[in-house]
Amino acid sequence: MGSKNKLKRFKENETFQNVIQPTREEVVTNFSYKGKWHSFFKNNNPIIVELGCGKGEYTIALARKNPNINYIGIDIKGARFWRGAKTALEENLPNVAFVRTQVELVDLIFAENEVSEIWITFPDPQIKYKRTKHRMTNSSFLKKYHKILNKQGVVNLKTDSEFMHGYTLGLLHGEGHEILNANHNVYKNGGTPNEVTETQTFYEHQYLAVDKPITYIRFRLQYS
Repeated sequence: MGSKNKLKRFKENETFQNVIQPTREEVVTNFSYKGKWHSFFKNNNPIIVELGCGKGEYTIALARKNPNINYIGIDIKGARFWRGAKTALEENLPNVAFVRTQVELVDLIFAENEVSEIWITFPDPQIKYKRTKHRMTNSSFLKKYHKILNKQGVVNLKTDSEFMHGYTLGLLHGEGHEILNANHNVYKNGGTPNEVTETQTFYEHQYLAVDKPITYIRFRLQYS
């Protein structure tokens, strides 16, 4: 994407009512919507979050199907989620919002028990050992998710990375979390929720074109 296009999208994001772009300091000190997302959406409906949302494909697709649930996409790359934000406005989807910030600040964006479900779609697997701290299903991230999820809250991980799938399964087993669904190839094996296969991201189309297996895990975090 050219720099002119990026600048244009950044400018448009500033005018979108469904886009929130706080500074890091605002998030760290006292994010205005933390614990108060009902005031943004003007309802008390459940909240589902897509982390590292990219173009916001899951946020948009699920919001279309479930008007009584609020969806929030989070990504630091505003030029990417611009597409999702613009689509939500064009289709008049009032249950959609996007926040431009780092995903590791997720526990400062939401209060305890404020989120019903989390989607992590095709994250960077961060394969090198020194990048472990950046894996979005490492122990540190799982604790953040547990903090913001309600008691019945679940996490969904959809990835093309066998490494990420195996790493996450091993960690979940090792820490005693509840694995609700695990599938090594969602398009060849049955038993996954419809939203896993009905919605496909931009990158997923590319992976499927070369017959790369898409994996999925749905889990609930358990801490004593």
